[in-house]
Amino acid sequence: MSEAHLLTATDLNVTLSSRRVLENVSLSLASGHLVALVGPNGAGKTTLLRALAGLQPSTGHIVVDGTALADLSLRERAKRFGYLPQGHLVHWPLVAKDVVALGRYPHGGTDPARLAPADQAAVQRAMQATDTIGFADRIVTELSGGERSRVALARVLAVEAPIVLADEPTASLDPRYQLDVMTNLRRTADKGVLVIVVTHDLGLAARFADTVLVMSNGRLVAQAAPDEALSDTILADVFRIGAYRAAHGSETVIMPWSGV
Repeated sequence: MSEAHLLTATDLNVTLSSRRVLENVSLSLASGHLVALVGPNGAGKTTLLRALAGLQPSTGHIVVDGTALADLSLRERAKRFGYLPQGHLVHWPLVAKDVVALGRYPHGGTDPARLAPADQAAVQRAMQATDTIGFADRIVTELSGGERSRVALARVLAVEAPIVLADEPTASLDPRYQLDVMTNLRRTADKGVLVIVVTHDLGLAARFADTVLVMSNGRLVAQAAPDEALSDTILADVFRIGAYRAAHGSETVIMPWSGV
């Protein structure tokens, strides 16, 4: 029996400043998967992520769990998608737990100091999952970069949306925090959530993802398991690199090794 598709896009196109940024992108993705979205700079990765959530106007059709995205209200979209943008900076001197509580806004939790019990429980679960309870009462702008990244991820997880979109969540983090973030997203997918992660780290994509989407010049050129989507041919054609490959236990290791 084939898996039911939670998120389907058909013939997506986006034009910005008279330039076609996405061209005829079609995909179908199921719950419980971690999907890595990769490609060179300017390939259209962020644009695709934003278009899937309805944050970027596009032509074509997007269906979320059987309902057309265009038929969903803004509040319903906010409940269906947890979105972590690039940078995930917080400029206000809020304590960490109040930042995480912002994830409950689509559910009516507009005041972090007066959350309903269900919203409080969701915030607690998100902070436990990201190991942020230890600095729940600290000002978020005073946290380290790695700590802020975990708070930002906790805010997204607090939405408890069926789809999580994360745009380069490991950028500028040291290796330990990169692994922490990807492990948290992997665990989230294993709980039945569809997680789509934009990343430039092909090694992390190969290790953690069930499916890899490869973008090139606004087109989706591959949608497959990591070994197939990150084949030597695709790495050469799309990224202009060769790679070192190995296996560590049951996991695939891919390391960019040389230009071609």
